[in-house]
Amino acid sequence: MSGLRKRYALAFLLLLGVEVVIALFVHDRFVRPYLGDVLVVWVVYAFLRTLFPTGLPWLPAGVAIFAALVEVGQAFHLVDRLGLGHIPFFRILLGNTFDWADLLCYCAGGGLLLLIETL
Repeated sequence: MSGLRKRYALAFLLLLGVEVVIALFVHDRFVRPYLGDVLVVWVVYAFLRTLFPTGLPWLPAGVAIFAALVEVGQAFHLVDRLGLGHIPFFRILLGNTFDWADLLCYCAGGGLLLLIETL
């Protein structure tokens, strides 16, 4: 595994750990609902950069768009339409409550990634 790939794998594991801690132990009005949504874009990005360590210029925007599509899927009860609503894992993974603020957080996460990658 290349050095760059290892760094992204480590970043993925650390960010995933932070997301799990936030989900299990943080019940506030900022970190869990907003920072957690920004970080989830980073988790997916770090995972994909583990697979594609040299990067893809459109990846930050692509990950943010993917997260936004998952959020829009919540507005249409996608998890239930897929017949997966009775399985807690999929209800957590795909979510079940649409929120405009989540879309803004995903855009912020993608924008920050793009800024970091540009610098």
